[in-house]
Amino acid sequence: MQLPPAAPAGDSTAPGGASGQEEGAEGIQGVLTAVRRHLGMDVAFISHFETEERVFEYVDCAPGGPLRPLQHLAMSEGYCLKVVRGELPECIPDTSKLEAALEIPQTTSIPIGSHLSVPVRLKDGSIYGTLCCFSYLPNPALGEREMRLLHAFAEVVGLRMDERSASQRARESAAREVRDAMAKGAPRIVFQPVYNISQRAVRSFECLSRFDVAPQRPPDEWFRLADEAGVGLPLELCAIEKALQNLHAFPATCSLSVNCSPSLILSGRLEPVLSAMRVPSRVTLEITEHAIVQDYAALAASLAPLRALGAGVAVDDAGAGFASMRHILNLAPDIIKLDMSLTRNIHEDGKRRALAKGLTSFAHEIDSLVIAEGVESGDELEMLQRLDVDCAQGYFLARPLGLKEALAFSATH
Repeated sequence: MQLPPAAPAGDSTAPGGASGQEEGAEGIQGVLTAVRRHLGMDVAFISHFETEERVFEYVDCAPGGPLRPLQHLAMSEGYCLKVVRGELPECIPDTSKLEAALEIPQTTSIPIGSHLSVPVRLKDGSIYGTLCCFSYLPNPALGEREMRLLHAFAEVVGLRMDERSASQRARESAAREVRDAMAKGAPRIVFQPVYNISQRAVRSFECLSRFDVAPQRPPDEWFRLADEAGVGLPLELCAIEKALQNLHAFPATCSLSVNCSPSLILSGRLEPVLSAMRVPSRVTLEITEHAIVQDYAALAASLAPLRALGAGVAVDDAGAGFASMRHILNLAPDIIKLDMSLTRNIHEDGKRRALAKGLTSFAHEIDSLVIAEGVESGDELEMLQRLDVDCAQGYFLARPLGLKEALAFSATH
């Protein structure tokens, strides 16, 4: 039988785990690579004991090696469980000299010439799995020094797994908290009027979320918590559906804007929502400056069917950072919203005026509407009008309103 090639130091497969691995996975993979390199072995892996199977969570070997990340094997097969039970020694320099090792099919099928394995224990004393490595050929030099090193590495892995378990428990707790808030009716939607400056009439409403549940947190904290817990998209979609179900109650000349993340757009879950609406052309999707976009081509492609339905696209928080300019250049938005940090005291600050004027001129060149956020004084509003900004919103004009108040407000303005 031809032996698989031994892996050179530092050459390894990708870390175990699915996409979006838990934080710290790269550190664990680095420990595993170090184990194999320092011990001069061909394959190293960390297995996790489940009820009836063990899973190779992390694997380090040459490409095309005998193991792959997330591979499952019955607990009764292989070396790991037998080592933990004391049926095999932790250190086997030459498997051909141990009858119990020769009875394991993998010893000849892989082949395994030498084998080292130690349990990975958590702080509570329970066994998480094993840290193992083997070479295709016997290695009589393996002994006490190598086992001390392997046990030390296993302690590090155990600490990492404890940290990961604590992080996972925190994520699960946060996810339950978010789902519980949603079950209690959160979020509540409020509507902030957006004025056409020259006409001093309401053009649209921005839909904002409020959380009337314990613990008290600002809306952005709830969305951040949900995102970190892996339930960000359900919460975001819930808020959007709640907001848009009220669209029919507003005058036909009035539109609603909702905040949405690139992740939600890329997920494809918005299209059915908009398709079910009678007038999706009265909906604007606001993408914040703070949203990270990894692939603008993919985002633009996902926006295309939503735009085909008539939905508009706005880039929020323009002027707050460089990301907003990338959003504008790559997404060609229908609306550009100036961040409140740019609007604040704009009548007293020449630099702010210059930047706002530049952004407004650029927006009009590409046929985008400009909305200024955070207007809190008449002086700010007057200056924005002089700078040719199209629309404005803020506490000076109107605070966010409940549905009944917003409908009454739209009827009178």
